[in-house]
Amino acid sequence: MIEIVSIDTPTLGDRGYLVTDARVAFVVDPQRDIDRVLDLAAARGVTVTDVFETHIHNDYVTGGLALARATGATYHVNAADPVAFDHHRVDDGDVIEIGEEMRLRAIATPGHTFTHLSYVLEAPGRAPAVFTGGSLLYGSTGRPDLLGPDHTDALARAQYASAHRLARELPEEAEIFPTHGFGSFCSATQSQATASTLGEEKSANPVLTLQEHEYVETLLAGLDAYPAYYAHMGPANTAGPDAPDLSEPRRAGAAEIRDRIDAGEWVVDLRTRTAFAAGHTAGALNFGLDGAFATYLGWLIPWGTPVTLLGETAQDVTTAQRELVRIGIDRPAAASTGGPHDWSTGAPKTLPTATFADLASVRHHRPVVVLDVRRDQEWASSRIDGAVHVPLHDLLRRLDDVPPGEVWVHCQSGYRASIAASILAAAGRHVVAIDQDYRADSLTCLPIIAAA
Repeated sequence: MIEIVSIDTPTLGDRGYLVTDARVAFVVDPQRDIDRVLDLAAARGVTVTDVFETHIHNDYVTGGLALARATGATYHVNAADPVAFDHHRVDDGDVIEIGEEMRLRAIATPGHTFTHLSYVLEAPGRAPAVFTGGSLLYGSTGRPDLLGPDHTDALARAQYASAHRLARELPEEAEIFPTHGFGSFCSATQSQATASTLGEEKSANPVLTLQEHEYVETLLAGLDAYPAYYAHMGPANTAGPDAPDLSEPRRAGAAEIRDRIDAGEWVVDLRTRTAFAAGHTAGALNFGLDGAFATYLGWLIPWGTPVTLLGETAQDVTTAQRELVRIGIDRPAAASTGGPHDWSTGAPKTLPTATFADLASVRHHRPVVVLDVRRDQEWASSRIDGAVHVPLHDLLRRLDDVPPGEVWVHCQSGYRASIAASILAAAGRHVVAIDQDYRADSLTCLPIIAAA
């Protein structure tokens, strides 16, 4: 009996897969921290014989090459991908036999990238399963704009053709196992679905229900910004990344932490925004582990800047390391555990927090700057009248665009507002973080401009 095990990375919105017949196994699109895959294989007593990439990934550093080297597995990559390491070259239509029961057929599905492949698993006694990577997703498709604006239209049309090829060549009962679409910015839109079949997608997925021109127009109109660190993922994956070093980083005391902040390095407080607001070392930046930590840190940080991690426990630091190696930030410069009194040479700083009702009240008494750090599409849908809009991912380069005075910063839920507030506070601004969901019942006291 075939078992398909999903290896979820919810913080990046991706899935990899281990597939086994109880004797051997293959893996599709593994993340950088391959110990998760090795543990799954060991628990089942199976040997990983093959590793497949659906495409050269743009949103994470692959663990494919490291996993193949660790297990002796054959590493399968599109023959057209200009990678710098030994691999088995896969072309459209190639069939790979795995064990005694599993047969994997490659189908060219360009759209997310030009050289994207999907893999169809055929085995006795079960419906086909197709590993679609960034092609056909649950209720959506992979976005076509990550290779630059010159290619976006062509890739969007290729994505449409690829989805329709899958719909033509596979039965409706075929199960779909995508890599993206669970929060990844590689997905054009997001879905709450956790499983689907080709038949279900044919009845609901815009790429299979709309005409090509409607699909392309709708897709392109819905695209928003994606993380800046994506620019570094393709080159890393083409070069062939090694296994990560997850050993404990060197420990830093309060004096060294202060020196690193003063030198312009990033000292990252991993605690929740509530804990950070109650007390933190001056100049630290708050990227809490309770949110999309790696996505936003990787998006904002000037690439190559040394990072020191501050966590309440050693496990917090370990978790952060694992998140960071997935996007190519390989080794922290240092780390420390405890609390703000352990990390500060002087008295810890606090960060004022408030609600939207507090904002409405204070605006009656004195002028304040209202800073909205949500993305463009969020801002376009609804905004506070008089607010200044600087998306979080642009804040570091646009600090001078934030007007002088007391700044009240908000996002959609409070997580990004805390990041922004910590950046502004480190730059010497008087800032208040609004720690409340931006929704209709919270905003009744404020003048709102809604989309027409």
